[in-house]
Amino acid sequence: MTPAVKTAKLAGVPFQTHSYQHDPQHDSYGMEAAEKLGLPAARVFKTLVVSIDGGGLAVGVLPVSSKLDLKALAKVLKVKKLVMAEPRAVERSSGYVLGGVSPLGQKRKLPTVIDISATQSSTIYVSAGKRGLEIELNPHDLATLLDATMAEIAK
Repeated sequence: MTPAVKTAKLAGVPFQTHSYQHDPQHDSYGMEAAEKLGLPAARVFKTLVVSIDGGGLAVGVLPVSSKLDLKALAKVLKVKKLVMAEPRAVERSSGYVLGGVSPLGQKRKLPTVIDISATQSSTIYVSAGKRGLEIELNPHDLATLLDATMAEIAK
C-alpha cells in the first residue's frame, strides 16, 4: 500500500484504486494511464511540482491532456515566478519516483492547486504513488485532504 492510498484510507474518504501494466517505453505517464484505463484524458490528472522563485516548492494538479500555466499558478500562489522543479528535488520532496508522483501522501506537505476543471466530474484519477497505479476519488475530497486551492491553472 502506497502512502497515497494510506492517506485516503486513514481519512476515510471513498476511493478506488485502478492498476495497469506500465510500459516504460510510453512517452507520457499520464496519457498512458488514460489510455490503458480507457478513460477520457480530462478525468486523469497529473501532479507537477514547481520551484518558487526565492525558494520552496509547490504542486499543480491538472488534466494529463493540458499544460501547466505557470503564470496562472504563480498568481494563485501569490509569487512572482515559478519554474518546473528539478526531477531530483521532486523525488526527494515527494518520496515518489517521476511518473508515480501522487499529490497524496507526499513526505512534505506543499502548497497545492488543483485545476478547476476537476469539479466537472464526480471523480477524478490521480497517481496512487507508483507507475501503473491510479486512485479515483472525488475532487472535493482530494482538495480537502491536500488543503488545496481550486483555480484555473491549465492551458
